[in-house]
Amino acid sequence: MGSRVGEPLRVGVLLPTRAVVLRGEGSPSPDLVLTMAERVEAIGCDSVWVGDSLTAKPRLEPLATLAAVAARTKRVRLGTAVLLAALRHPVLLAQTVHTLDQLSGGRLTLAMGVGGTFTEAMRSEWAAADVPPLERAARLEETVALLRAFRQPERVSFSGRFVRYDGPAMQPRPVQQPGVPLWLACHARTGNERQYRRAATLADGIISITDSPQEYARVLRAVRGYAQEQGRDPESLHAAFYMTVNLNEDEPRAAAEAEAFLLRYYGVNHWGQAWGPFGSPSRVAERIIAYRDAGAQTVILRFAGFDQMQQLERLADKVLPKLV
Repeated sequence: MGSRVGEPLRVGVLLPTRAVVLRGEGSPSPDLVLTMAERVEAIGCDSVWVGDSLTAKPRLEPLATLAAVAARTKRVRLGTAVLLAALRHPVLLAQTVHTLDQLSGGRLTLAMGVGGTFTEAMRSEWAAADVPPLERAARLEETVALLRAFRQPERVSFSGRFVRYDGPAMQPRPVQQPGVPLWLACHARTGNERQYRRAATLADGIISITDSPQEYARVLRAVRGYAQEQGRDPESLHAAFYMTVNLNEDEPRAAAEAEAFLLRYYGVNHWGQAWGPFGSPSRVAERIIAYRDAGAQTVILRFAGFDQMQQLERLADKVLPKLV
């Protein structure tokens, strides 16, 4: 199942909100994030994205960062890849999301995930937000359901296990109607049927990481199959894939730098060889095309490298022309 006929592949770039914290001592400078966002727009990419973490992987807060990016850009779409929505109160999150969509002129996409508990730092992160780890998925589902409920222009009544709301529709209204696109993380390697059914029921799209193109295609078929069972148009679900790459013709050097970057980023490279490719722009372009052919309509690239702007320029010069 490939992308729709005639639809160009959309390429997005992850902004280094974590990398700026890793760059050195003292307070991080946001200049790299904002300058990079401007450059991503200038080279013709579709979107910029930011990751999320509270204490496990310290970084700039994603939604506040995207508000600053919105003020520095005009066309490029803004997204979270992915937001750990269960860390936030759903009603306050809805207000922030609507506000950010207004500030950006209707350019926001909210991709969300359950989040991991791979390390003690990750488990402590959930404890800091007073969220029992076993409740992460249920809280995410309620958050997405409430965000969808706030698409209604009139009074909203919502009663869940973790949140209840009975009051007026959220103001301001988002620019995008019926609301900001909501994507959910879905994976073959760490996914399950609940994950796929959740996306089929609640999401406007899916986002995946680490899966091979073949695994990604299977996930996409499963989610769209469940959507069709529920009477939804399966093709209405947008399909995105998140890749981690290092662009360097010297492949051993690319692999070594990527490994060092990921170890600093996470503390442990728990995905191992599932990231990549790390190497020549031609090899990276071929892999992007493989995901496009597997059904991806958007491919988001994270650079596993310490010179983020250099990686971006290599993308512009050596990879994007191969995707036309």
